[in-house]
Amino acid sequence: MLENYKIEKTPSSARCTELLKKFKEKEALPMGEKLQFSDVGEGNDVYNITAPFEIGDKIIIAGRVESREAYADSQVMFFEEKDGKWSPVNGAPTFKLEDPFVTKIGEETIFGGVEVYPYTTEDGTCNIGYRTVFYRGHDLSSLEKGKLAVGPDGMKDIRLVPLKNSHIGVFTRPQGGESGKGKIGYIEIDSLQDLNEQNLLKAEIIENQFASGEWGGVNELHLLEDGTIGAIGHIAYEDEKSKHYYAMSFMYDPKIHFASQIEIIVTRENFPAGKKKEKESKDLTDIVFPSNLVINDKDDTAIIFVGLSDAEAGSRPITDPFHGKKIIAQLK
Repeated sequence: MLENYKIEKTPSSARCTELLKKFKEKEALPMGEKLQFSDVGEGNDVYNITAPFEIGDKIIIAGRVESREAYADSQVMFFEEKDGKWSPVNGAPTFKLEDPFVTKIGEETIFGGVEVYPYTTEDGTCNIGYRTVFYRGHDLSSLEKGKLAVGPDGMKDIRLVPLKNSHIGVFTRPQGGESGKGKIGYIEIDSLQDLNEQNLLKAEIIENQFASGEWGGVNELHLLEDGTIGAIGHIAYEDEKSKHYYAMSFMYDPKIHFASQIEIIVTRENFPAGKKKEKESKDLTDIVFPSNLVINDKDDTAIIFVGLSDAEAGSRPITDPFHGKKIIAQLK
């Protein structure tokens, strides 16, 4: 544990292969476990879930539900645990979204996901676009009615964190141009009313996080005791045959706009073999898409919840992702 770990400047980017080597040299932890879901329809998978969170009088998980062969045809459903399996919440709304996420801002639950939509280019070609959509509320029924904001077209992985100065930190993921397949940006806003496309496009890129041809994004944020921000996210690359996604963490100091070195914290090899999505030409076996941490307040351990191979979901213990820095508050 590094009690006095300091972020002085963002280091030079390291390739995924280098980060993987460092990860595999660490102490081995128990194999992760698969989560079981029921009553989602024949042929449907549940993946890219949130961790369990409390809203209204329920503890639930939000998950992406989609046919194994489908592309851009998913919905987000809410599940509660019954007899060791996660079953749909009776009467809960569903959202035509991908990759749900959830956080708390003040007393409100902020829920969102990726909205996929068709559009036609100038030459008449039909294409698929995407953007991040946010909802707010105190229970599931109010979430359905509480559309908060829509992010820029072509931007996934927008995440929020409340700060000590009462502002809200926002991490973005622009793509294209100098951002390639995805870099991470940061901006602070005064309130949720300022969460809009114009402000999100002003986010300042955190340089030197990803090697050439590789990309990543933020999946969850934690305010740490010293005012820095702990980020859980993904880092990825592809080769001729496969796509590779790994769960990662880093710490960010908003005062000086610098981040610590990215560290891989979970890989697909940390879970039993299983199903995979078959929708693309590239193999999707080696994919972990993280969501939330659930922290054990008594020690430095945590459980991370993840999507697996775009077809399943799981959880796994990890240790000390933020080098001994305590989390001020967490999702409950």
